[in-house]
Amino acid sequence: MPVEIQGAQYFTNTEVSAELGVSRQTLWRWRDKGRIPTGLRYRTRQVLFTSAEVEVIKLFANHLEPIELRGSGVKQLGLFRGGSQEEGS
Repeated sequence: MPVEIQGAQYFTNTEVSAELGVSRQTLWRWRDKGRIPTGLRYRTRQVLFTSAEVEVIKLFANHLEPIELRGSGVKQLGLFRGGSQEEGS
């Protein structure tokens, strides 16, 4: 359940991690690497995120990107689509 402070809703790192299906440690790593917002520290030493920050975290957590094998010129997604192993096919 979100925490309400001065009329604004904030979400705990536990709530965000549960909603995304990732561990709290994963959120910490993402924060540490600057990939997601850092949130705000509350008096109970709890990290809280605004609704806008939670949306940014969701976008990052659910992004997709193609896999490219290093040095081989093979685009893995092309192989699954019946393509050639050569790049650009």
